[in-house]
Amino acid sequence: MVVGDISTGTDVLVIGAGPGGYVAAIRAAQEGLDTTLVERDAYGGACLNRGCIPSKALITGTDVAHEAGNAEEMGIHADPAVDLAGMQSWKDDVVDSLTGGVEKLCKANGVNLIEGTATFADENKVRVAHGGEGQGSESIEFEHAIVATGSRPIEIPGFEYSHDHIWSSAEALDADTVPDRLVVVGGGYIGMELATVYAKLGSDVTVVEMLDDILQPYEDDVKRVVRKRAADLGIEFRFGEGASDWSEAPDGGYHVTTETEDGEESTYPADKVLVAVGRQPVSDTLDLEEAGLETNEHGFIETDDRARTDKEHIFAVGDVAGEPMLAHKASKEGIVAAEVIAGEPAALDYQAIPAAVFTDPEIGTVGMTKAEAEDAGFDVKVGQMPFNASGRALTTGHTDGFVRIVADADAGFILGAQIVGPEASELIAEVGLAIEMGATVEDVGSTIHTHPTLSEAVMEAAENAQDQAIHTLNR
Repeated sequence: MVVGDISTGTDVLVIGAGPGGYVAAIRAAQEGLDTTLVERDAYGGACLNRGCIPSKALITGTDVAHEAGNAEEMGIHADPAVDLAGMQSWKDDVVDSLTGGVEKLCKANGVNLIEGTATFADENKVRVAHGGEGQGSESIEFEHAIVATGSRPIEIPGFEYSHDHIWSSAEALDADTVPDRLVVVGGGYIGMELATVYAKLGSDVTVVEMLDDILQPYEDDVKRVVRKRAADLGIEFRFGEGASDWSEAPDGGYHVTTETEDGEESTYPADKVLVAVGRQPVSDTLDLEEAGLETNEHGFIETDDRARTDKEHIFAVGDVAGEPMLAHKASKEGIVAAEVIAGEPAALDYQAIPAAVFTDPEIGTVGMTKAEAEDAGFDVKVGQMPFNASGRALTTGHTDGFVRIVADADAGFILGAQIVGPEASELIAEVGLAIEMGATVEDVGSTIHTHPTLSEAVMEAAENAQDQAIHTLNR
């Protein structure tokens, strides 16, 4: 990069190279637009570097070790030793491969890549400050801009991440040792995924949650399966308590103090404290006011169904544009934004955004729950298949959970599904496709599924919704 202040121009400027930004940049370039992508940290964003990918790598690694060490029922007797440094090295190799792949894909599609921090100078120009002494800055004028700056972990008072013993999810994913005692503040999906990882690695894990259960807003019977399994792994839960303070303990560790709404205090020992109370949008670094833009009270940039902000030539995608904070939602929004800029008839349709939680067992959901469908005015029919009646689930040793399909009782159209059990994150895709296509329970139930597979449970749930299930009782 040229030292000093230079000025360039581009058709489309994308700020942030996470799953929303880099996808938007590639699609814009594919549409024949001169596209510039600015990234201040690492290609792939939080998802590839500090979230989705590294967490799933560690989940897989710890699952392999845990499965091997707990397979006596299958006649397998093993006592695996986990080399955490080796596991971290493998995880980092996976991350590096993917982030390097993102950079190569952008270049191969003709995207101009710039490293630095972008801030708006006005509604048609940004200034990009390059890192490092003497690296200077540059101005970039644009016809259209796509903001894709993502999100960061929320800090809570007194538990700032500057303390070595206070972890955000990023530190938890990079740890080189396993803490004997881990207190997890927050029972959402990040807290529960990492609590499960460290419990399988041997930590004594305590989850502190202000609400009365984990994994809001999933349904009670879905949460119950995950909570029971977590308890079997030794994870302890303290509901209705919020972390209020910490202090050093005589043994070299720490004491975490919690408080209920009634002011009752409790103290829990810890060597590390993972704060996982959610994420907040990164919108405060952009000088949005210079472009004539504002955020809502939660810091999100509001958009329409074409990902446009109040300024029609400026778009926002991904976490910075609001819930749900999901990488695949960000990518879809990025594609729509790029295609709208290119003049394509693109728009967002949120009826079938799947979500997954990679706990043990996994959760996969898409569309409406039974209650949501009834609130929307549907006469609802529900079909369900337990995994303990699945031949393939039995052969894997993972039989907790079920597949549930929610359908319109009159026309049979599939409205949603909730899966908790083995490979739920993969199985949910079939139901998402069914909703997107307007398929009925008859369509899914009459589709021949390979035997023996977990996907047969989806077919059986669809047949159960028609009172025609073979391998589970019709209700």
